Amino acid sequence: MITHQLLILLFIGYIIYTIDIKKNYFPVPVVLVIIGLGLSFVPYFDGFNISKDIIFHVFLPAILFTSAYQFPLEQLRKNIGIITTLSTLGLIATVGLLGLSIYFAGALFTGVTFTAAFLLAAILAPTDPVSVTTILKESSGAEQIADVVEGESMINDGTSIVFFTIFLTMLQTGNGFSVGKFILELLLVSIGGILLGMLAGWLMSSTIRFTKDKKYQVILSVVGAYGAFYIGEAIGVSGVLATVAAGIFIAYELSKEIKEDNLQKSLDGFWDIVTPVLLAVLFLLIGIRGADYLVFSGWGFAVVIFILSLIVRYLVIGGFIYGVPRWRHEFKNDFSTITLTTWSGIKGAMSVALLLWLEETASGKDQILVSLAFAVILLSLVIQSVGIYPLSKVLKNLQ
Repeated sequence: MITHQLLILLFIGYIIYTIDIKKNYFPVPVVLVIIGLGLSFVPYFDGFNISKDIIFHVFLPAILFTSAYQFPLEQLRKNIGIITTLSTLGLIATVGLLGLSIYFAGALFTGVTFTAAFLLAAILAPTDPVSVTTILKESSGAEQIADVVEGESMINDGTSIVFFTIFLTMLQTGNGFSVGKFILELLLVSIGGILLGMLAGWLMSSTIRFTKDKKYQVILSVVGAYGAFYIGEAIGVSGVLATVAAGIFIAYELSKEIKEDNLQKSLDGFWDIVTPVLLAVLFLLIGIRGADYLVFSGWGFAVVIFILSLIVRYLVIGGFIYGVPRWRHEFKNDFSTITLTTWSGIKGAMSVALLLWLEETASGKDQILVSLAFAVILLSLVIQSVGIYPLSKVLKNLQ
């Protein structure tokens, strides 16, 4: 039965990708999530759910590796400072400000504890620009902004997991927050994941030189992408950052030593098929899975949290761009840059994975957190994805 349901979801994804021509007003992920919400009312799909483990162990490694090895190295070198800052210090500031905002705003609604507010902030902090980066480049020519947003999303996934696990432990045990423990864990998990990924990337690039058949080279890339992730999770470092680092290392090798073998074309031929398949199923399942949690009385609070998340992100990005002279002079239009970067910070796969992680452990009054997070993620996916094209056009005309 599950295989039949999966086949139907793949066919739906094929139809949506095929008829999606302009990709301006209704990006594919939004359409798929909405269809998924509709499918949740079809009895045939009852019991066809997605879990945290499926997202982490099946979807994320492939999506992250593809984004990493296809990311332009020149843009990474050019924007490494702002990408790293936004995905580390920027994420810390975002979680801090958003957590406080949710806590104080909660007094006007259902009310949430201090720890629960920061747990929600940790779930909503990671970004997933899905298809908006393409829209940004085509509608406004803002390639640098698109690259910054995409690069930020690759790295902040790993940082957000550290935040989430700490606040989840606090919620379950009632223990306080230790700054020293957090910084130590963040450094160990992040640096360990990056070093592991570099090692995996080096092993892949070294082995590829002895494998002339393109089919086996592609198989090796699959082993490296998933192997880096699984090993990282097993030894207690960031599997997300390990996979990203492995992908970037491969991109570096593709740009020089093994470029003449046309390996890039072989990898693209495989991963450019795998990624849309995984994304289609993922966003359809998000819609199917989230429907049960969207019927609740806290929608007003969810809308407020969504608005607060945009305001906080705008303040954080604006603070860093205005606060660093180099970045302040690098971008031609500060207001346009900050606004587009803010609006492009859509909640996606990682937020859903963390949310499902919370769902597995939540009980009683904590269930409201799951509904609130699902509602905010849905608002972000729909409103920000649909709004990015007209917003970019308006800002372009104002310049």
